[in-house]
Amino acid sequence: MTRELRIVFMGTPDFAVPTLQALVEHKYKVVAVITAPDKPAGRGQKLQQSPVKEYAVSQNIPVLQPTNLKSEAFLEELRSYKANLQIIVAFRMLPEVVWAMPELGSFNIHGSLLPQYRGAAPINWAIINGEKETGVTSFFLKHEIDTGDLLFQERVPILEEDDFGTMYEKLKYEGAKLAIRTVQAIERDAVQPQPQQITSETKHAPKIFKDTCEINWNQPATQVRDFIRGLSPYPAAWTRFDNKTFKIFKVSVLDDAGYTSAPGQLHTDNKTYLHVQTANGALAILDLQMEGKKRMPVQDLLRGYTFNV
Repeated sequence: MTRELRIVFMGTPDFAVPTLQALVEHKYKVVAVITAPDKPAGRGQKLQQSPVKEYAVSQNIPVLQPTNLKSEAFLEELRSYKANLQIIVAFRMLPEVVWAMPELGSFNIHGSLLPQYRGAAPINWAIINGEKETGVTSFFLKHEIDTGDLLFQERVPILEEDDFGTMYEKLKYEGAKLAIRTVQAIERDAVQPQPQQITSETKHAPKIFKDTCEINWNQPATQVRDFIRGLSPYPAAWTRFDNKTFKIFKVSVLDDAGYTSAPGQLHTDNKTYLHVQTANGALAILDLQMEGKKRMPVQDLLRGYTFNV
């Protein structure tokens, strides 16, 4: 038996767009899209639509932008679309009155292998913690965030050269494929939701703040490197040299630099290289941004700036 689906899609950033696009291209009936309200952005503070809204408008899909997900006016409008399935990708936390509304439930696409890395920043924390793989998970929503019964997962390796930016790109497309796989199974009534199994090994992915992004040079070199790539290019790890703030985007571990200085000490010829001591070796900084300047390779920065070592 194949069920006829009427889908409401919820999402805001570009991470969610490939999933919505895949639903449209597979000819599923997306009856409405819910996304964040337009926000002022840029120097002119012009109202900017979310990437999800831009795509939905291009496909003539009705768009709802509620500020209050519990307001009776919004709930009444949502009910009017008579959706029997809701799909959520990179959206805000939903009240039960919303996620429990459709007959077939509401499922979410999350950028980790749940129950590992529940929370707001799963891609960042998997890389920061030096994981060799992550993935995407589809699961039915319930009360607590990221705790619902699992549907499907897809594993994705984290390569040595990957950072947050490259994994974000990989997972947004893997998430779209997983969403289609999940929808097809729900359509055939072929899902077998499994409860999440929490153990002492379960890791979390809390929201990242600016203070969280400061580099601790007292850690081992590989740990500092993973921290930097887990935050690159956004929100970016940072440190202080010469009483200035520098964002660090890319580093490499130096096998045997031979330095005996304290962690955080700079070594440079002020022409071609910039090395920093860690707890057990040194890192070569390859790509960085000084406050008030653009991001650039280290050699370009050294052409116009001399470090006081």
